[in-house]
Amino acid sequence: MTSDPGTHDTHTAPAARPAPLVVTADPALRDELQRLAAAAGVTPDLAADPGHALRSWTRAPVVLVGGDLAHALADLGPDRRDGVHVITWGATDTSLFRAGLALGAENVAELPRSEGWVVETLTDLGEAARPRGLVIGVVGGSGGAGATTLACALGQSAARTGDTVVVDTDPLGPGLDRVLGLDRHDGFRWDALCQTTGRLSARALRQALPRRDRLGVLTWYAGSTATLQAFAVREALSAARRGHETVVVDLPRTPDPLVDEVASRCDVLLVATVATVAGVASAARVCARHDAHRGLALVLRGGPLLDHEVARATGKPVLGAVPHQRALAEAIDLGLGPVRNHRGPLGRACADLLVRIAVPVPPAGRAA
Repeated sequence: MTSDPGTHDTHTAPAARPAPLVVTADPALRDELQRLAAAAGVTPDLAADPGHALRSWTRAPVVLVGGDLAHALADLGPDRRDGVHVITWGATDTSLFRAGLALGAENVAELPRSEGWVVETLTDLGEAARPRGLVIGVVGGSGGAGATTLACALGQSAARTGDTVVVDTDPLGPGLDRVLGLDRHDGFRWDALCQTTGRLSARALRQALPRRDRLGVLTWYAGSTATLQAFAVREALSAARRGHETVVVDLPRTPDPLVDEVASRCDVLLVATVATVAGVASAARVCARHDAHRGLALVLRGGPLLDHEVARATGKPVLGAVPHQRALAEAIDLGLGPVRNHRGPLGRACADLLVRIAVPVPPAGRAA
């Protein structure tokens, strides 16, 4: 979580990332995992005995433990860590699951049916060189504030410089693919993702979504009655962050524990607000709901109130303002998205907001 909007936590990966660790004494399983690693473009470190495995246990980004050594390795009590998976041939038995629990493994995968999953998991290691993606949440502080329009416009602006995805978490909204003109593009929607289980690859998600150039969208099919599933949302956000420079999440105003969880996972949470007395009063309630979020700020759309007046009334800083965009409905109807021209008022305002997110915002009560 960021301390202020704009303190985006990025880092540069080292030039030589440690290799994944494969722990097995089974020649057939070892050869198969090496083949899958080659398909993913990585070269694993091989350990044919538990003692050797312990030397690389904490350093490896991912550990694949063969079912033949899972019990022996569990008996050594290695340190608990993320990214441990038990891999076995064919059906598993309850004792192997117990060994997996002792190792703190995330799952027990069976070959050959889990080949694709193993390749995707190892392929994601190649995504590690990417900076950690910035997640921007957008929620309406008042009716008519244009939160969905702002989310889509920010996505269009961010996509000019890097891979971007706009995530729709409002099943009662218009559908962000229609707002962005991607409704006729093939790709996965929430309907499909909510029916899957297991880890979601960053590259697989990026390639599966409806996309135009560097901008993708995750939303629902038209007329869908599907609802968000917590496991699917967590996996999708994690994969989106690993596979994109920017993730913009359109959040509904309706109180919901899952929506609140998604908001808490955002680096920056923007509350779109009409700068009127009624609009700011409503926004103050939304800000109070997310008061613990340290990256919360307001974005104003029209109205007579000044930035410092809104900041004082809500107790939160104002990041900027979004002007009225002429022919907005026409641009969306034509499939161009809200930003018809990046040199227009909306395009310039969104570009300015993205720049401001990269620097600290003044405390509440002072002009932004």
